[in-house]
Amino acid sequence: MESPSRAPSPEPSPMRVLVVDDERNIRNTLRICLEGFGCQVREAATPEAALAALAQGPADLAFVDLRLGTASGLELVPRLLAESPGLDIVLITAYAAFDTAVEAVKRGARDYLPKPFTPAQIRHVVDRARTHRELASRLGELEGQLAQTAPEATLETGSPAMHAAIGLITRAAASDAAVLLRGESGTGKGVLARALHSMSPRRKRPFVTVNCPTLSEQLLASELFGHVRGAFTGAVRDQPGRVEQAEGGTLFLDEVAEMSPSLQAQLLRFLQDKQFERLGEGRTRHADVRVVAATNRDLEKDVAEGRFREDLFYRLNVVEVTLPALRERPEDLLPLARRFVAFFARTAKRPPPELSPATEAMLLAYRWPGNVRELRNAMERALIVWPAEVLEPQAFPERIAAAGGSLVTLGGPHTLEEVEREHILRVMAGAPTLDEAARILGIDASTLWRKRKKYEAPASKEME
Repeated sequence: MESPSRAPSPEPSPMRVLVVDDERNIRNTLRICLEGFGCQVREAATPEAALAALAQGPADLAFVDLRLGTASGLELVPRLLAESPGLDIVLITAYAAFDTAVEAVKRGARDYLPKPFTPAQIRHVVDRARTHRELASRLGELEGQLAQTAPEATLETGSPAMHAAIGLITRAAASDAAVLLRGESGTGKGVLARALHSMSPRRKRPFVTVNCPTLSEQLLASELFGHVRGAFTGAVRDQPGRVEQAEGGTLFLDEVAEMSPSLQAQLLRFLQDKQFERLGEGRTRHADVRVVAATNRDLEKDVAEGRFREDLFYRLNVVEVTLPALRERPEDLLPLARRFVAFFARTAKRPPPELSPATEAMLLAYRWPGNVRELRNAMERALIVWPAEVLEPQAFPERIAAAGGSLVTLGGPHTLEEVEREHILRVMAGAPTLDEAARILGIDASTLWRKRKKYEAPASKEME
């Protein structure tokens, strides 16, 4: 029997291109060339006509002449971006100069193209814009998936220290200053970085994360700045880096202190001049990116011991925000735990269980070295192993449950009844049915039912 054929992948929608030039011959040449590449083309001879064309429908790419009669293409660039923030703009000019290119990029253009240009150059521009559009779409899909698979981040807090951190982030969001987030692992530095981006003028552009400790020096350099074909073994094609993907938006460097000295130098140059090169390429590129970095290290100590560049430290540390550890914000612990419980209960399609008084006391007593990340994992585990309507300390790992003094240890100062109760509760928590729990304990189901009532042990529906 033949396997059913897979449905063909949908064809990507054609690139929508706007050509703005006061010379009819140039417009006709570009239109013919672009339509040959499968693009949908609209033309405009004046700035007003270009804005009117965008008002009728969005575009993905715009070719804008530097001189539009008595008007300036440079001045048109920010007006086009105000109408269509995601538009890729390429300035075309017969008066190519470095100063012109720099000014075009400052005003929001992605690149410039000198006249006379060839069809191959136009094709390259179109392909690059298409790649940028696909990356933006992919990032949007990933953000949507993340919102569905993780608890929503909240900036609600009862902690004065956390209030101060959020207030500083809110004030810094309006600027383009580099921000350094400091705090222990798991305190929520990534959440705060995303919150900063969402409150900033860059919120409609990408938020891109690079986890610095997870890659080798060469791979991290490629991840950040991209590479060209043949730059290293396995580099079979040109690949833009995260800096280019974050164009116009925010680049979040998690655990930046793990960077090698040579990469620190490259990052410093990018922060100073907004310039970089892909691995294996001599061409200097520019990117408009706001950098937010995070670390759990003592950077002052690393600077003193020569592990981290002092000049880079000051470049990254324009606005410093320190996040308190979870044990330093007890006001937030139980509200966070209940939010995690509600989220994972929704995922499991069951009513959210309550926290028993003993569980609340245990959660408050534990030190939480892994901070919010550890709390999240603990609450997820509890909902998996404890199917009852009330979460008891026995639903948590021993290292956590012991903090509340709820665990009985063999050979400890406990009565036989306390030992029996603890053992029965643990077995029932892990067994799918009452009969299975009775089999493990070596007693009949009716005896276990009576003991469960005596010890008020929670039971799943299967154990009823």
